[in-house]
Amino acid sequence: MTIPTDKLIDILWQAAEAEIMPRFGKLGDGDIREKSEAIDLVTEADEAAERLIAREIAALMPGVLFVGEESVAAAPALLGRLGSADIAVVVDPVDGTFNFANGVPLFGVMMSVVKGGETVAGLILDPFAGDCHVAEKGAGAWAVPLDGERTRLSLGKGLAVQDMLGAASTGYMYGDERASLLANLAKVRSFFSYRCAAHEYRLLAKGGMQFALYNKLMPWDHLAGALITQEAGGHAARFDGSPYLPSHTDGGLLVATDRQSWKALRDTIFPNIPAVI
Repeated sequence: MTIPTDKLIDILWQAAEAEIMPRFGKLGDGDIREKSEAIDLVTEADEAAERLIAREIAALMPGVLFVGEESVAAAPALLGRLGSADIAVVVDPVDGTFNFANGVPLFGVMMSVVKGGETVAGLILDPFAGDCHVAEKGAGAWAVPLDGERTRLSLGKGLAVQDMLGAASTGYMYGDERASLLANLAKVRSFFSYRCAAHEYRLLAKGGMQFALYNKLMPWDHLAGALITQEAGGHAARFDGSPYLPSHTDGGLLVATDRQSWKALRDTIFPNIPAVI
């Protein structure tokens, strides 16, 4: 099946314009709910946008497995089908829900296409910037504006570890593991977290930083960004160096501007994790 990337971009824009942006800054108390903890939220925008995207995907690509963040919250067994599906579409309707719910304009809409257990397309839409970062396996990564010409994405040059700027999500590490990671991250120039993987991957793909690090791996958060990173010239792998696959939900993920930078950073911040490569 040919991946209808342009039509997928259109679907993300439909969801943003119809269900997400009209609710930004206008959510009432009853429109926001906690899931696993106080910082893990779902809003009416997440659920309405996912319903719209699911409906449009069913019409465009009949028979594909649809794996949405909110769909899995309702039916967890759905996640286990992703690795064996012939073709699946994975969606995060509002990545950065905590920001969205608190009126912070750092959120995005993410989608990936998985064929035979491999990510073959990834899309990250920023409704405020007015463009979508898109990658197809083997075809490069591009910024596609709502109006205008697409431009190719290319990560910046590699830097020494002490000069690197990056994003690091440490909220799902605990105890000594977290303390050790934070101590080792002090060896880079600077690190931060937007609480929004969509924007962190977008910044990396434009050369604005040199790495991103995540411990919790849910496919809707990382499949699109990992592919865009790789197609823009970067390197993405789990902490031990093994490939990151759609079926993985553990093992961590480190992405960087190139393989050499990835290895130097990995050896600095995870010196006690045995490498498989």
